[in-house]
Amino acid sequence: MKSKILIFFLAIALIPVAASNPVKHFINNDLLRNANISITVKKLNTNKTVESYRSDNPVAPASTQKLITTATALELLGPEFRFETTLETDNPVSPDGTLNGNLYIHGSGDPTLGSAMLGDTAFLTEWVKKIQLAGIKSINGAIVADATRFDTEGVNPKWLWEDMGNYYGAGAYGISYKDNLYTLEFRSGEIGTTPVIVRMTPEIPGFEFKNNLKSSSIKYDSAYFYGAPFSDYRTIYGEIPANRPSFKVKGDIPRPGLLLAREFTKALLAAGIEVSCTATETEVRNKQRNVIYTHYSPQLRDIIREINVQSNNHYAEHVFRYLSLLNDTVATSKGSVAVIKKFWASRSLPVDQLFMYDGSGLSPVNAVSSGFMAGLLEYMDKSIYSQDFRVSLPVAGNNGTLKSFLKNTALEGKTQAKSGTIHRVKCYAGYITLDNKNYVFSIMINNPNGSLSAATKKIEEFLLSVCK
Repeated sequence: MKSKILIFFLAIALIPVAASNPVKHFINNDLLRNANISITVKKLNTNKTVESYRSDNPVAPASTQKLITTATALELLGPEFRFETTLETDNPVSPDGTLNGNLYIHGSGDPTLGSAMLGDTAFLTEWVKKIQLAGIKSINGAIVADATRFDTEGVNPKWLWEDMGNYYGAGAYGISYKDNLYTLEFRSGEIGTTPVIVRMTPEIPGFEFKNNLKSSSIKYDSAYFYGAPFSDYRTIYGEIPANRPSFKVKGDIPRPGLLLAREFTKALLAAGIEVSCTATETEVRNKQRNVIYTHYSPQLRDIIREINVQSNNHYAEHVFRYLSLLNDTVATSKGSVAVIKKFWASRSLPVDQLFMYDGSGLSPVNAVSSGFMAGLLEYMDKSIYSQDFRVSLPVAGNNGTLKSFLKNTALEGKTQAKSGTIHRVKCYAGYITLDNKNYVFSIMINNPNGSLSAATKKIEEFLLSVCK
């Protein structure tokens, strides 16, 4: 009897010990015991670390890496920066309105051209008007897409093969159009049968599919497109729901500049402006040209809000690659990483804890420490662009990718953060603003022994125990 009473009082005594060690409580369970974890929670303005665990340990950040991309872009480009796309001629217009030469679309990586997220989807109407105002009545040449400000890599080589060709892994080019996405509509039959392709929107001449898709009992999209950049051939694997008269799946446009040139040609012809040659694209800028119109994207502050609230990979990759143009004449991923690491090293952040290969966090070989991420968040809190950065983040329990995070808890509406999710990775990083206590936090979990939803629950419990 005495031994039972002793065990009871020991258990009671251990409760405050567990409560006073939230990190130990967080990691000492079957879900996270063997996971690769990095945690940093700090109070703003005091430089006081509230909780940490392997804070200098780089782990895969998934989409929290977008915080690095967007913060760097704000600091180096400013919130009012706009991408430019110019319409250019390589010969003067004759008195009768004939352009004896080509009309070029010269891009600089604007991800919003024709985008369903931002910008004007009917912008070609305005472009036609500008051609008319320039006095051009006919073009004795072609509409040529010039995407040479970006390299021809398109899709990051560190991405997984299953991501390439799919809507969330669309390539980043000097000219991008319609979010670089097409929609393929299927009609599915009985379980086990192959769905029939009904139509492709927009239509891309010469595009081919090898259809290995199956109809199944699932209720969601589990179709995957496989294909390389610039290739008009895709193989389709996976499943979609059976017995659907219409089911739509999105894939990436492999040559968006060429598609834009083709559709611009159609718009000009419809307006009565003759174009003698077929639309094409160039790999070399070999002539002096005259700019007749400059198209501007929305401001960077709006673009980064789309990136962080909706976790838009496509926008993130374009902003990321553009950063290399601050040093180089052609945008490359390698050049962008160099710009980013140089900037944050100059701000005394531990860039030896940053292994960055893309701007979106889609690659599983990216790695960064929670200490670096928390340091970046602290820096941005003091930045002259702090307000633009903070409003670009979704609010917990409210919107974007945080709509369900911390819902119906004391931290709902008081947390602005970025989530990150790829296979076997769950991360959150951001700010918590309470009445008299303000925090920055970065929590990264790689390889939990269970579901990512269970890992999210543990992160919520940890933040509620620490930030109060």
